[in-house]
Amino acid sequence: MTSIKTLLQKFKARRELEYAFNVGGIYISKKNSGGKEIKRMPKIHEVTLFDDRTRYTFTLPNGYDPKEIDKKEYVFKQVFCRSLELKGDLKKYVLTVYKHKMTNEIKYNFCSIKGEIHEYKMPIYCGADRLGKNIIYDMSTKPHLLIAGETGSGKSTQLRQLLTTLILNFDPTELELYLGDCKKAEFHVFRNVKHVKASVTRAHEIKAMLEYIQDEMNQRYDLIETFGVAHIDDLPKEHKKPYMVVCIDEFVMLRKEKEIMAALIDLTALGRAAGIFVVLSMQRPVKEVLDTTIRSNLTVSMGFKVRDKIESRIINTPGAEDIQTPGRFYMNNNGKVDELQAPFLSLDECKKLLEPYLVAPDEAKEVSEGILQIDQQDELLGGWED
Repeated sequence: MTSIKTLLQKFKARRELEYAFNVGGIYISKKNSGGKEIKRMPKIHEVTLFDDRTRYTFTLPNGYDPKEIDKKEYVFKQVFCRSLELKGDLKKYVLTVYKHKMTNEIKYNFCSIKGEIHEYKMPIYCGADRLGKNIIYDMSTKPHLLIAGETGSGKSTQLRQLLTTLILNFDPTELELYLGDCKKAEFHVFRNVKHVKASVTRAHEIKAMLEYIQDEMNQRYDLIETFGVAHIDDLPKEHKKPYMVVCIDEFVMLRKEKEIMAALIDLTALGRAAGIFVVLSMQRPVKEVLDTTIRSNLTVSMGFKVRDKIESRIINTPGAEDIQTPGRFYMNNNGKVDELQAPFLSLDECKKLLEPYLVAPDEAKEVSEGILQIDQQDELLGGWED
């Protein structure tokens, strides 16, 4: 039986939401025959109290533009606090107000997530939600990822920990990494790691790298067809293939390279069954680069702080333009958007974690100017092997 105390708490919570509707002008106003204003407020269907949050369910009155709710989300933040989530569509909305703010920093600790990520074939460690729960998803079922965020937002650190986590979790025989660093600033720390088969910076090098991966993908599909299976994981043991992850930072710089863009569309459309996954990152989301085809193939997106609503819409992470905390981001996972805090992994700590996985100096792969000769494919592929 509901206690008097709970009823009073619900009543107070309901009045706070009604106040938000009123001060925010979230209602339809009409005048009756006597000239008195009549306000049709959203209907509050349910107020649910939890130890750490309060959840409201309400519907808009017919005739109220749902776009106005997005514009007036700031009202709810002013009335309640900044720590809230508002989700809905045409008419029905759910507002969740949290009692505690999210932590502003999470230190990367592989040991703390090691047990959890082993449950996934291809684990992507995202960070923690507002309750401190680790959020991990399986890239084998949601194969391609887009990360966007301006300088200082935490995008680069997220890329660093994501790749480090994969390296720590997989043997080099199980995972191959192919890195394209258009800014020549992000992936140097991974250059001589055993898992890394290519770490390149120039457009013609990236083009050659993607051509090689496309050829590998075609060979894998030939095996899939030969053995009548649906995925390379189902191939006989003697034909097992390692997973391949292609990660290109600031790929917007390649927007004029039609062959590269076509190759990325090819890989994101067909790579999953072949065990090939794509991670793309950029500072400024550009609609002309992220066309409908590529966006539809990138099943998960992480939006760190971006410049405006236009950019946040391009990457399907509404609210990313309002982020104030470094490392904070919104993740769109097949339409479900969550606010998360990315783990922080410093460059020095990353180097320490990678030390056991570095190749010997005489085995180190060269990635300097001139190593990749597009017209010498045999030599090119040989240069990628450990």
